[in-house]
Amino acid sequence: MNVYDEVNSLARAIKESKEYKEYKEIKNELSKTPDLKEKVDEFEKIRYEEQLLAMQGEKQSDEKMKKLQELYEILVKNPQIKDYFDKEVRFNVLIADVNKIIGESIKDVL
Repeated sequence: MNVYDEVNSLARAIKESKEYKEYKEIKNELSKTPDLKEKVDEFEKIRYEEQLLAMQGEKQSDEKMKKLQELYEILVKNPQIKDYFDKEVRFNVLIADVNKIIGESIKDVL
């Protein structure tokens, strides 16, 4: 068994998965609506900055967290954006599960 062949097979399986295809499709649809894409991009930028702070062990900004929550509540009122977020979560869960399975299989040497 060649690990590289297996990982390439896994990569193909991910790209063929329902989660990947749906997420890619909604992401492409959203990019065709610049005002919606801009709002989602703003939300994701703030979310990324706050996640980065958390990973670095720094305190997250209460002001930014409040803005993030308010922005999310506004965004999910739009059915297309809500669908985007839902499909993004499903895809991220798939990837997290794959990473967990791989991590579990090698934990004895880490």
